[in-house]
Amino acid sequence: MCGWPRSRSPCSSSGGSRRQVADHREGAHHDAHPGTHPDAHYADERLARVYDAFEGPRDDLDLYMSIAQAVGATSVLDVGCGTGAFALFAQRAGMAAAGIDPAQAMLDVARHKPGGEFVDWFCADSLHPPPVSADFATMTGNVAQVFLTDDAWAATLNALAQRLVPGGHLVFETRRPEARAWEAWARAEPVEHHVPGIGRVRETRTDVVAHPPLVSFAQVYAFPHGEELRSESTLRFRGRDENRAALGAAGFDVLEIRDAPDRPGAEDVYVCQKVIR
Repeated sequence: MCGWPRSRSPCSSSGGSRRQVADHREGAHHDAHPGTHPDAHYADERLARVYDAFEGPRDDLDLYMSIAQAVGATSVLDVGCGTGAFALFAQRAGMAAAGIDPAQAMLDVARHKPGGEFVDWFCADSLHPPPVSADFATMTGNVAQVFLTDDAWAATLNALAQRLVPGGHLVFETRRPEARAWEAWARAEPVEHHVPGIGRVRETRTDVVAHPPLVSFAQVYAFPHGEELRSESTLRFRGRDENRAALGAAGFDVLEIRDAPDRPGAEDVYVCQKVIR
């Protein structure tokens, strides 16, 4: 799933805001679960091509890999995989890997990366994951925040529980509401990167509107020759009690909540296990 706002930028994971999930079938309807459709950042081929440049080094994924190895994971389902950073990381580490994302443009980037032919890629949303099973599932890059309603979040967790083997693990991160990340987003200066094959691209974050638990914002990308593309996103900030309750209802035990080592004090990393019934 990911046309989902993710990692370092509010709307950017691998993540990973980070992004929003969607079903890209012709004529698909999304009104049953508001907040589960991809924003332009992930669905537009031009923005998918510049995504990795603005994400930067994915050192946030080292924690996910260390947990996967510690629990002896052999198969990984990367939910909201975007351009495939963690799925490819897992494959290189010798694990069977599958990545799902509702944004075909992001998957096109992922499958053309080195090793992409050894990962199973699925264009699907979190409510309708592919018929694969795994012993380790991830939502990196704050993908968990794109589910705006309680129903959408609950349905996502239930769907993932069905894809995990008994005793399998789910690991995801989410921003702490009390850290008020949106205040920094509102002050952020434009950022420029050189993107191979495109040239200099400038990203400007704007129109940050906070009505907790929902926060919306826009990112404007200025391309060479004057073209500009705008992507709008909304994220849901959930606290620990809210997440614990939703996870428990979906059949997960929360084994621990870790501080994100690359963003200490700002984000929680949930390590969960599917209850063996």
